[in-house]
Amino acid sequence: MFERYTEKARRVIFFARYEASQFGSPYIETEHLLLGLLREDKALTNRFLRSHASVESIRKQIEAHTTIREKVSTSVDLPLSNECKRVLARRTGPGDAGKDSCAAAPAREQPAGRV
Repeated sequence: MFERYTEKARRVIFFARYEASQFGSPYIETEHLLLGLLREDKALTNRFLRSHASVESIRKQIEAHTTIREKVSTSVDLPLSNECKRVLARRTGPGDAGKDSCAAAPAREQPAGRV
């Protein structure tokens, strides 16, 4: 399913899956992609946020806008939400699905009322 993505993009999705499981989400949502990206690429995170406090602030905002359920086992294969699929498809060209594609996608595609 993720063969078309680069190794770094797959790691972002792997971390996003972990984040989704910790929130008890049945799907990987765009906010989980953002958290996965923050975990995977420290250099990118530091370039944009400049401090660890900013990362924690983003996490707290996401937690405030998310219904937190019972954690899901990390061995469960969580699917991408329709919104997340749309964002990833929109950010990738034919055969080009790199981490940079994942980087801008979650920040641009937030529905009203969400972080």
